[in-house]
Parts: sequence; C-alpha cells; structure tokens
Amino acid sequence: MKFDRRTALMGGVALGLASRAAAQTAAPATPASPHLTFPDPAETIDLWPAGAPGAPETLPVETVKERSTDPAFNDRYVFGISRPRLAVFRPERPNGAAVMISPGGGYSWVVIDKEGYEMARWLNGRGITVFVLFYRLPHEGWAAGPDVALSDAQRAMRLIRHRADAYGLDPKRIAAMGFSAGGHLCADLMTRFDARVYDPVDAADRLSARPDAAAPIYPVISMTAPTAHAGSRKNLIGEAASPALERAHTPSFNVPADAPPAFLLHAEDDGSVAVENTLMLRAALRERGIATETHLYADGGHGFGLRLAKGKTVEGWEHLFHRWGQGQGLWA
Repeated sequence: MKFDRRTALMGGVALGLASRAAAQTAAPATPASPHLTFPDPAETIDLWPAGAPGAPETLPVETVKERSTDPAFNDRYVFGISRPRLAVFRPERPNGAAVMISPGGGYSWVVIDKEGYEMARWLNGRGITVFVLFYRLPHEGWAAGPDVALSDAQRAMRLIRHRADAYGLDPKRIAAMGFSAGGHLCADLMTRFDARVYDPVDAADRLSARPDAAAPIYPVISMTAPTAHAGSRKNLIGEAASPALERAHTPSFNVPADAPPAFLLHAEDDGSVAVENTLMLRAALRERGIATETHLYADGGHGFGLRLAKGKTVEGWEHLFHRWGQGQGLWA
C-alpha cells in the first residue's frame, strides 16, 4: 500500500469520525434480551452536545422492555430517554436520499422495532439512508413540556442536513416519516418546522428544520375529544388542557403555506386513533394547496407497521410510499 500525505490525512479523518461515533450514546437495547433477531445499529448521533436542554432535577432512567416472545422478531419499546439521539442505518448503495423516522408509542414510550428498525431496514434495501429518532417524552418533566419532542425533531433534521456530505446525502432530499404519536411528531415538524422551541447551540441550528416531504402514518392529529387519542393527549398536553393549548398542538390548525408535500395513510377500522385524524390533516393541507396523497384502507387496525399489515388490505402500503417518493423526486 502506498502511504503518502493524502493517505495520512484520510486516515486521520477516519480516526476522527470513528472516535466521534464511539463517543455517542448507544442505541436503546435490552441488557439481556432473550433474543435479538437482527443486530442493533452500531452508529448513533447524540442530538445535544452539552446534554438535552431543560432537564428535570432528576433525570429519567432509560428503560427498554421487550414484548415479543417469538424468536422471529423483536418488539421493544423505550422510555426515560434523557439522551435523545438518532440511530443510523446506512444502505449498501446509498442514493443520496434520507428518511428520518419517528416511531410511535402514545408519547408514553418510543417503539423501537415495529415502527422504527423494521421500516429502516426496508428503506435501506432501496438505497435510502435512515435515521430513527429516539425523542424525549413530554410527560417526563422537561422544561419544554409539549414542545420537547418537537425540539428533538427539529434539532435532528438540522443535524442530518449539517452532516449531509458525511453521509453522501442531498440536503434537499430528506423526508420525515412517523407512526401514530410519532406521526403527530412528524406532522408537528412539517407544520411547525420554523417555530422557535429551543435556543440554538451550534452552526447546525442555522439550517432549516423543514423536511422536504412528510409521511405521517396512522397519525395522532387532534388534541380535542372525541377525535383525540386520549393517551397521547394526556401525555402531551395534560388532561386539563385548555382549548387554546389543544389547538396549538393540533397540526391541522398550524399548516403554513410552505409545508412540504405529504403522504397520508390510515386504516378505517383503526380502533385506537380514529381515521378522522388523517382526514383533518388532509383537509387542512389541501386548503393550503399542499400536494397530498392519501390512502385509506378498510382494514389494518392500528400500529401495523410493516409486519402486522400482512394479510390485510393495507398490506404493501410501503411500496405506495416508495413510488410516491419517486414521484416527488426524493429517490429514483
């Protein structure tokens, strides 16, 4: 091997990147999981270099629980997130596009596998770089309260753009996707990407937090009964929230003229988050002239992700999303 100045410089860069990666907080994982179907992602990005802002006096303790006893798959969730971060999934042949996924969990916890890693691997297979967002939960005492998850989502989107060159990304082809309460976070980001919900900390915060496209999947949207998902509403704004607070955190009331194009999807037999949530967002986007593609299915229930969609009319929805992304020029 020829060793010259360029080789030395590149080696130094690689060493620096490796050191930075090693210093990041590992992805949430069960210390003694009875089974692990796929390896957990090894690469992560901490969102806040000096620690997450507005921490409670006693930090929540990060805890991971496994719900699956089937060795064929994992179904974990995490709560007590005090070090919000992105888990990075790099494809073998990156096409320059990225998707940031915010999994659901009713703002009680963040689902790891079903609405995070499984979709990330599917998108990786199509050349898309994926960042799974582990965001702070609003009921765990953070000063930002109902804006704490949005703070993490904005910061995460800016960091992805800031590091686009390092990941081989086009900073104008970065989409957001979210499921259930994570769909609320996705919709909150696509409508309030410009809201100042935290104080800037570095150069990344000079960049836009606006996703280039958004896909809220069976999302929580309404914060007003009876359409609201009661658990998400309680955890986000509290049971005694005023109508003004409900409105402030209902994305369909906050759609700006420059909101990104949206892909919406819901099963009409969803017994947890009523399909009216998606219809509210669709109507608001269309009223603003935002390009929107909507898919409603007769059956699928709630929380189907990829794996639980099989055998239902909603099966294969991910291919519709991928084709929609092609039409938006996000990927080929």
